[in-house]
Amino acid sequence: MPRLVAALLFAAALAAQVPAPESKDPLGRDSPQSSVFQFLEACHAREYSKALRYLDLRRMPPADRAKNGPELARQLEDLLDDTPFDIGTLSRNPEGDQADNASATLQHLDSFQVDGKSLEMQLERVELKPGSHVWLVSADSVAMIPQAHQLVAETPFEKKLPQQLVTFEVFDTPVWRWIALVLMGGAIWMTAGLLARLLLAGVKRLVPTPAFRAPFRIVLAVAGFRLALGIAPPATLSDLYIQRALGLGFSLAVAWASAVLIDMAAARWHSRLDPRVQAVSYSVLPLGQQVLKLSLFLIALLSVLSAWGYNTSTILAGLGVGGLAVALAAQKTIENLFGGISVIGDRPVLVGDVCRFGDKTGTVMHIGLRSTRIRTADRTVISVPNSQFSSIPLENISGRDKIWFHPTLNLRRDTTSEQMLHVLSSIGELLAKHPKVEEGKIPVRFIGVGPFSLDVEIAVYITTVDGDEFLELQQDLLLKMLQALETAGTALAVPLQESVASR
Repeated sequence: MPRLVAALLFAAALAAQVPAPESKDPLGRDSPQSSVFQFLEACHAREYSKALRYLDLRRMPPADRAKNGPELARQLEDLLDDTPFDIGTLSRNPEGDQADNASATLQHLDSFQVDGKSLEMQLERVELKPGSHVWLVSADSVAMIPQAHQLVAETPFEKKLPQQLVTFEVFDTPVWRWIALVLMGGAIWMTAGLLARLLLAGVKRLVPTPAFRAPFRIVLAVAGFRLALGIAPPATLSDLYIQRALGLGFSLAVAWASAVLIDMAAARWHSRLDPRVQAVSYSVLPLGQQVLKLSLFLIALLSVLSAWGYNTSTILAGLGVGGLAVALAAQKTIENLFGGISVIGDRPVLVGDVCRFGDKTGTVMHIGLRSTRIRTADRTVISVPNSQFSSIPLENISGRDKIWFHPTLNLRRDTTSEQMLHVLSSIGELLAKHPKVEEGKIPVRFIGVGPFSLDVEIAVYITTVDGDEFLELQQDLLLKMLQALETAGTALAVPLQESVASR
């Protein structure tokens, strides 16, 4: 007990030495990107009294903060929305991009050229209270906002447009830009379809399938629409969402094209497979295709989510837990699945083979991922779970290259030695002359004296794998052996008990 108390006290002392984690800022100013994102969200909601809290106004007298702060926030909103600015370049790391500045507390926001002078605005990581660091537009940059705001003015093109198209805004973007983007988007989509058709027609030998046309068209359209965004740029947040949608479309199009390549490879492999390997053709190959294609789309989706700033490790952990739950719930199904993969991989039998398992014999009809179906001699169909089929001894009757012929002739006890020699000689000569018989060193041998017979064993191979042909040859050989017995003056023995009973 004292040792336990000492261990607890030691653990408490260690915990006290570990610094407490920083508290999460309720306004989302934890990283450069999230701070600017939340600033623009507040501005677009016209909550400028909230937006000013993303600016470092500590150099400004308290009375002027409430008076001038909202106007400074509105001017910075205009700057970021109406000039080329990509919020995606800002770091999502709470520590900022350490490679961007010599100072660990500064992060580049944007640069503006005003009257031949370059104004560089920055974000600064400041400590509002112990253990609470946030990213704000630096005090020096706040002082530059009125001067940089001179850049926000109507372009010569906008001056020629009706005033309503310039002043009326949708999602903080002039409506004329949305109209231009929609018109350019339609033209880009039609042009991308034509280019995809022409380019793929030029490389028809390398890409024989038209299934590439759709993903290739999407890739061309995404590239074209990115150029269109430079001509009529929307507001910063709208541009961010559009860029994300374009990135998602591009990634899915690449995954789609890769899936088409997998289908082409699978089709070529299928055409080269042995027709008897139906298990691979109809079970493993489609399953492998689906798993690979699903993996490609999952990788594409996770890569996009990672680029958007989401924690993909949490998603993967959730998928792992879900997969484990499914595996536990479907334990028998998974056991049969791996049994099927074992049967298909080892190939102890193929579709069409005659096999013997346990006390059953039949012809394999289908090898699936869950079970194997076998038709018996009674014309019934047995469905065997692969978990059992892969663990029991299997005798592949169709796999033999020749058939063993080994009858035993029980001659009467009164057969003389001369008659026995005649029988051995005649049967040996019969076997030697037969074209379908493969002999060993001693194909016919006198193996012993039984209680009511003299036993002669024949052991040869019939060089055929056709069961019907074997039965026909076996019948012919047995008849000729009986004729050899008759010629020698002997016959097959009658069991002693039957002989006594007949008396």
